[in-house]
Amino acid sequence: MQSIGTPTMWLVFIALVIAALLVDLFVLKQGGPHKVSMREAGIWSVCWIALALLFNAGLWWYLKGEMGDVEANRIGLEFLTGYLVEKALAVDNIFVFLMIFGYFAVPPQYQQRALIWGVNGAIVLRAIMIFVGAALIAQFHWILYFFGAFLVLTGAKMLWAAGQESDLNNNPILKWLRGHLRVTDKHHDEKLWIVENGKRFFTPMFLVLIMIAVTDVIFAVDSIPAIFAITTDPFIVLTSNVFAVLGLRALYFLLAGMADRFHLLAYGLALVLVFIGTKMLIVDLYKIPVGVSLMVVGALIASAMVLSLWIKPRLEK
Repeated sequence: MQSIGTPTMWLVFIALVIAALLVDLFVLKQGGPHKVSMREAGIWSVCWIALALLFNAGLWWYLKGEMGDVEANRIGLEFLTGYLVEKALAVDNIFVFLMIFGYFAVPPQYQQRALIWGVNGAIVLRAIMIFVGAALIAQFHWILYFFGAFLVLTGAKMLWAAGQESDLNNNPILKWLRGHLRVTDKHHDEKLWIVENGKRFFTPMFLVLIMIAVTDVIFAVDSIPAIFAITTDPFIVLTSNVFAVLGLRALYFLLAGMADRFHLLAYGLALVLVFIGTKMLIVDLYKIPVGVSLMVVGALIASAMVLSLWIKPRLEK
């Protein structure tokens, strides 16, 4: 696997991520369980975005001295495009998180813990999948075509299912958990299980964590191939992916109250997947410039958001 990442660059990145997670956990612990306001979520979202952009700027500055302006600009643009793609696709996670929290009636003050574990799990899972994917692509170039076809089909499926309500009652994983575990009917603060009469009972919060973990797996399968359409360098793929996921918790609380306003966003995300999948399918015929990819992805997401504000959703009978 060819990569610009040196041992020092990997160490700096890992140290930065660990420090960011520790600060996040410290602030979460100091604040205790509480409902996150729009202002707090907005401040944290800005901080996470600023951290990603500062990392990209530092990477560009370092590569400029090592490789020159042209390569530094190309790699910096790849990071920015990959970050935008992963950030956009992470919005779909948020809609599912909203559905899960609503279904289990999780109090707002207890949603943070579930999300922080979800974010940590997503980082580990994506790191594993990225290295496996990079190794496969290095050995078998044709896998890019497989990833491309998968993304096109996934995008088409999202277009077909957009606007339809999902029913967690029919979720096979949830059915299996309820059939094999003793689950309480109500929440017990942030506890994942309790012991009564010598027997362990799992709380709804435990089921929430499992469902969020499953959601992370499903969306990682979609988003990991998408970023390989931008670059196959494991360092750029992983760093842009991780920085996009780091701000997922803050982004959730920022958009949770505005999800209904962007009812057409699912269509925009589906078209992003179709575009990226097509980009991978034609990679050996025509390589779409990274700058063009960045503009197309940005235009699709922005158009979906603007049209959501302009076109009112249909009222259910």
